[in-house]
Amino acid sequence: MPQITKRGRRRNGSILKSEDLCLAFGGLSVLTHIDFEVAPGEIFAIIGPNGAGKTSILNCIGGFYKPNRGQIYFQNQNISRLTPDRRAQLGLARTFQNIALYRGMTVLDNIKLGAHSHLKTGILPALLYWGPAHREEMALRREVEEEIIDFLEIEKIRKLPVAALPYGLQKRVELARALAMRPRVLLMDEPVAGMNAEETEDMARFILDIKEERDITVVLIEHDIRLIMDISDRVMVVNFGEKIAEGTPREVQRHPEVIKAYLGEKKK
Repeated sequence: MPQITKRGRRRNGSILKSEDLCLAFGGLSVLTHIDFEVAPGEIFAIIGPNGAGKTSILNCIGGFYKPNRGQIYFQNQNISRLTPDRRAQLGLARTFQNIALYRGMTVLDNIKLGAHSHLKTGILPALLYWGPAHREEMALRREVEEEIIDFLEIEKIRKLPVAALPYGLQKRVELARALAMRPRVLLMDEPVAGMNAEETEDMARFILDIKEERDITVVLIEHDIRLIMDISDRVMVVNFGEKIAEGTPREVQRHPEVIKAYLGEKKK
C-alpha cells in the first residue's frame, strides 16, 4: 500500500478521555488502569496483539460495557453512566469488526437508520407522515444522498439490497451509516479487516478525508500495522489489558515494550 500523507496538526485539549479505566469479567481482568486522551481532529489508533483488550476499550467508550472502575469523558462531559443511545446522540458513532447491517434492506435505508436518533418529530406527526415529519424525512434523505453517499462514492449501489454487495462495499455502507449519525468522534473497529489491497487503500483515503473534510475525530483499532503507521497521528499500544506505550507512530515503533509484545523476548 502506498504511503498516504497526513495533513493538519493536533489541536490543544481533548475531545475524548479515559481515566483509570478498569474492566473485569468475573475474576478475569480485561483492562487495567487505562488512561488516554484524544485531541479534536486527530486519528488516534489503538493497537496490540490478539486478546489485548482493544475492542473492550471501544465497548467501554460506546457504553456497551460498564467498567468496574474509571471514568470516560466526551467533550468535557462525564459519560460513564450514559446509555449507548444517549452517547450516540451526543456525537459518538461506531463501526463494528463484524458487519452489523440489515441485509434485506437497501443501502439507502440502512444509511438513513443512522440519523434517526437525531430526528425531532413527535409520535403523532410521524405516524401521520405529514407536515414536519415529511419535511424532516426529506431533509434527511437529501443529506444522506447529496453528502454521505457522494462522499463515499456509492451512488451506483444506493438502491441495491445490502446482501447483494461484496464485503468491501458492505464495510463502506456501514461507514456511511455511522457518518449519518453526525458524529464528533467516530469509533472504528478493524475497518479494513478482510479487505484486499485496493479496498484497503480506498478505506484509508476515506478515513483521512473524514478527518480533514468532515472535521471528525477518529479512534480506530486495526491489525494492519502498515495502515496504522501511515494514517495515524498518535498510537496507543495495549497488551494483556494494560497500556504499554503511547506516542507518534515513529515513537511507538521504536518502543522496546512494543517490540517485545509483537516479537517476543530475544534469545540470549
